[in-house]
Amino acid sequence: MTDALLVDHADGVATMTLNRPESMNSLSLELKDALVAAVRDLAADDSVRAVVVTGAGRAFCVGQDLREHQAMLDSGDAHPLHTVVDHYNPITSGLAAMPKPVIAAVNGVAAGAGAGFAFACDFRIVSSKASFLLAFAGIGLSLDSGMSWTLPRLIGSARATALSLLGETVSAEAALEMGLVNAVVEPDRVLPAAHELAARLAAGPTTAYAAIKESIAFAATSTLDEALAKEAEMQDRTGATADHPAAVAAFVAKQKPTFTGR
Repeated sequence: MTDALLVDHADGVATMTLNRPESMNSLSLELKDALVAAVRDLAADDSVRAVVVTGAGRAFCVGQDLREHQAMLDSGDAHPLHTVVDHYNPITSGLAAMPKPVIAAVNGVAAGAGAGFAFACDFRIVSSKASFLLAFAGIGLSLDSGMSWTLPRLIGSARATALSLLGETVSAEAALEMGLVNAVVEPDRVLPAAHELAARLAAGPTTAYAAIKESIAFAATSTLDEALAKEAEMQDRTGATADHPAAVAAFVAKQKPTFTGR
């Protein structure tokens, strides 16, 4: 891997730490390449049953490294925004479609693509000192990192439009009030709280979690009949796992089930 991205494994939980604190974890080419590879690898690793994403230092991620982007613009690159297709799209889709739960431990400001990556996760545990900023319009750009898809689904079209057009900072408490995050905790509790949730999820039915995520994503753009068919497909898939009969037997015996994730 690279020093720009740290990946740690413990008890079925993988923690990805964006590690450019001197630049508030802005997204350099090195970091973006590492994220693409790490998201792909964690999705394929059956030993990983939950993922936590966080940032080193005082920020979660402030989005694109604009100094690097400025150099690309000055160089006359014919496609200065090819990083959207090469990096931001696969990172976002990889987080959203990860076949296991993903938790964003937002320890500080999350701006631009950094906010987009957090919104693509299944849970957002946020520091009381954190904030979100969608500054795309301020530099003459449209949205990226899936925010045209995730934001309306999280907080509704009207609020998503206002946040995107006005580019105003959203505090942690305001984000909680509008349903953008799951919990706000004291700064020193962000990573511990995320890891507690990750440990709970890592001990759960991983295949069922993946099927639930797939069903919800599918239903967002389907008819009721199509969603029902997808649910039936996912029931067949999860019903064929070892976890299902074992959990039913435990329930009947009034015991706590032990899930293997298979």
